[in-house]
Amino acid sequence: MLAQLRALMQPPAGMAFDFSQPAGEPALAPAGGITWQVFANPVALFVGGVTAVLLELAEPSVRTGVWDHSSFRRDPGLRLRRTGFAAMMTVYGPRSAAEQLIANVVRIHRHVQGTTPAGVPYHANDPRLLDWVQATATFGFTEAYHRYARRLSAPEKDAAFAESQDAARLYGATGAPRSWSEWETMLARSAPGLEGSAILADFIRIMGEAPILPAPLRPLQRLLVRAAIEITPEPVRSLPQLRGHGLRSGEATLVRALARGAGLLPLGDTPPAQAARRLATARPH
Repeated sequence: MLAQLRALMQPPAGMAFDFSQPAGEPALAPAGGITWQVFANPVALFVGGVTAVLLELAEPSVRTGVWDHSSFRRDPGLRLRRTGFAAMMTVYGPRSAAEQLIANVVRIHRHVQGTTPAGVPYHANDPRLLDWVQATATFGFTEAYHRYARRLSAPEKDAAFAESQDAARLYGATGAPRSWSEWETMLARSAPGLEGSAILADFIRIMGEAPILPAPLRPLQRLLVRAAIEITPEPVRSLPQLRGHGLRSGEATLVRALARGAGLLPLGDTPPAQAARRLATARPH
């Protein structure tokens, strides 16, 4: 069960990458920091990633851009693996490769623009939208780890945001929160503009039904989606599409057991293990 979740950490077909090379090259995120711990837990990654997207889809411009310009509806499994690979590269990849990947994403986003159903123009490289996407991602992964894998201290929560700043700047999210309190301020400021939609309901349905995990594990997949809804902050959690779809009685204990069990498993040949080997090897002179 946990092995199938851990397999989601691997690059998708056609995007193989050896995180153990080049020897000694640092990552954007500090080795051994809280971000490295969070992203090494596949349960926190799955749950936190869903929470982040729920928050992103509640923002009208982000929602329209994601839904109209991505492959999520056609192939959610592949889309999630590609997004996961980008996250792994940002956290564990050698800095030069991470910078190249982010530059490619920024270049692609130059062509992602349009108008929301309400007639509001948007552009994927708008710093306000980039700040929101960066913030929701950091919150989602950190909160999932905190709620289900290991309780984090206030300084550790702050560190999660601080450690994401290098990547945020490269993406163009120059106003992304640098601490937990700055995230809370952003959420409060953004709350009046967050809204429900049929797309939110579609996303929740797709995440429960898509062949992301093998068919026998589909109930586990739906459990983790409910775990993501459970930790989604207000006002989004009370939107009609999410209300009443969080964890049922006793399920939080099961999710915590899964997340903590995942933290005890050997990393195998995953990006965090490869990155650790890279940094344990001295750079050639």
